[in-house]
Amino acid sequence: MSSLVYFVFLLAVVKASRNTLHEKSEVDAEKPKLAATIMLPRNVTIPGVIAFGDSIVDSGNNNNLRTILKCNFPPYGQDFGGKFATGRFSDGRVPSDFVAERLGIAKTIPAYLDPALKGKDLLKGINFASGGSGYDPLTAKIVRVVSLEDQLKYFEEYKGKIKAIVGEEKANYMVENSLYLVVASSNDLAHTYIARSLRYNSTEYPDYLADMTSKFVKKLYGLGARRIAVFSAVPVGCLPSRRTLNGVKRKCSENLNKMALQFNAKLSPELVALRKKSPGSKIVFVEVYDILHNMIENPKKYDMKCDIL
Repeated sequence: MSSLVYFVFLLAVVKASRNTLHEKSEVDAEKPKLAATIMLPRNVTIPGVIAFGDSIVDSGNNNNLRTILKCNFPPYGQDFGGKFATGRFSDGRVPSDFVAERLGIAKTIPAYLDPALKGKDLLKGINFASGGSGYDPLTAKIVRVVSLEDQLKYFEEYKGKIKAIVGEEKANYMVENSLYLVVASSNDLAHTYIARSLRYNSTEYPDYLADMTSKFVKKLYGLGARRIAVFSAVPVGCLPSRRTLNGVKRKCSENLNKMALQFNAKLSPELVALRKKSPGSKIVFVEVYDILHNMIENPKKYDMKCDIL
């Protein structure tokens, strides 16, 4: 995935979190540029970035799993430092890395399941995301990756580890003040829905996913997280695999995109309601569907060299 797409995710985080973060970005009115800084108010500190979800933010957790969904080999990582394939589903870094860098925290956020991980690596955030995972528990089971529920279990384990390193007070401060990125739903909508279609129709399944997302965020809040950015579904009907299956003209699947939009429409107000019921929380819905869809429909506007994704 291109750095421009990741930049879109970065800007979306800043925009959605504007009541917590201050934004200063260099963005041309017609064509976005790959430059942005996040300026925090003097009384706001973000000690770490913690990511949950799927391949969009996975930084290598699948490397040692018994799954076919791995990317710790060339040509992945060709733009990463040293041209090293880290297990990120990217030619370089992933959105959680860029967000952490723009916040001045670290250039990369490590994968929690990295066997080379050391205690000091845990203190600027961590990545629990697993490529192929989703809000639907069946999604991770199908491809044998780390489910969102198990990612929460790892988070509980992580809390104990940082407590042992820096003490309870500092550990609690880090848990409460870190920025949490939650990015999933693509695999659910694009793949698992087919397996669920006998139980849910195309209207019911997005609603089910939105409810599962709300439950996940509620559990995350219960474990101490406060600044939680939940990303919208992307135009899954425009994924290369979906377009290929949609005929020789490779048009986007309107049905899948409608499901993604319905998921977003259901989830956004649910998160608003959850924030109101969760004291001290900064739960935000990060809308990325529209700008990504616009990039697909108008590639030249974004200096994209190929108009077929």
